[in-house]
Amino acid sequence: MEEYSTFGRHVAMDAWGVDFDLLNDAAKLEKHMKVAAEKCGATVLSSQSKSFEPQGATVLVLLSESHLSIHTYPEKGFAALDCYTCGYEVDPMVAIQYMMEILKPTQAFEKVMRRGDGSIEVVEPELAMQPVKKVI
Repeated sequence: MEEYSTFGRHVAMDAWGVDFDLLNDAAKLEKHMKVAAEKCGATVLSSQSKSFEPQGATVLVLLSESHLSIHTYPEKGFAALDCYTCGYEVDPMVAIQYMMEILKPTQAFEKVMRRGDGSIEVVEPELAMQPVKKVI
């Protein structure tokens, strides 16, 4: 039986100052989220989007490696993005950075977590991408 690593990286990003119409277009966001997933090397299994009244959208892209999601509040110019991927091959930061190029926020705040290898650690983005060195 093949053994898989439980190691994963999780990026959460709050984006502010984003265009109302872009944040309110679930179909366009879904298209870009699928491109973001492919750019980071993930395998897209499916996607769903929901438009809300009077405004707002949620998009979820289900990945073989986990997920990529966005929830928007166009009236506040705000989007909450989330990308979690298992393993060392897929880089969730690439997906989030692509979405930042699309959204063009005036402000963005991120947290990166290393997961699946002991306690969850909040780390600097460049440290999240390095393999864990276990001490035995």
